[in-house]
Amino acid sequence: MKDYKGISGAPCLTHGCSRCCHNTEMMLTREDVERIESLGYRDFYYESDGFLYLKNKNGKCVFLGEDGKCKIYEARPYGCRFYPYIYDYKRDQILLDDDCPYANEFSLQKPQALKNLVFMILKEREERIKRRMKNIKIELS
Repeated sequence: MKDYKGISGAPCLTHGCSRCCHNTEMMLTREDVERIESLGYRDFYYESDGFLYLKNKNGKCVFLGEDGKCKIYEARPYGCRFYPYIYDYKRDQILLDDDCPYANEFSLQKPQALKNLVFMILKEREERIKRRMKNIKIELS
């Protein structure tokens, strides 16, 4: 995923929209975390049930500035780059999020990249859970 830039956020920038940055439940990859940490940020994510998520502060993404713009736009998480597209792996469908007021202005050029992202997140979760279980077994020994 390193070289993939995702879809253009131009509609967001054009309309000054940051709706998706409010009360976000954006999942992160390990690579997202490392990329953002390399900028000097810490304590911007949490883990729940093996998934990594962006934190919210006062009901908005920790990286949403007072000006309504992303402080880390060029390094933003992959999930943010694909939004408003969502991949439902259970039905193998790519959907547009109804919450995005400008969804019809986006174009997904590489749908397989979105699917790959979802599978990467699921694989990383599985690895975290396996490591946790292994550590529990060691502690019980």
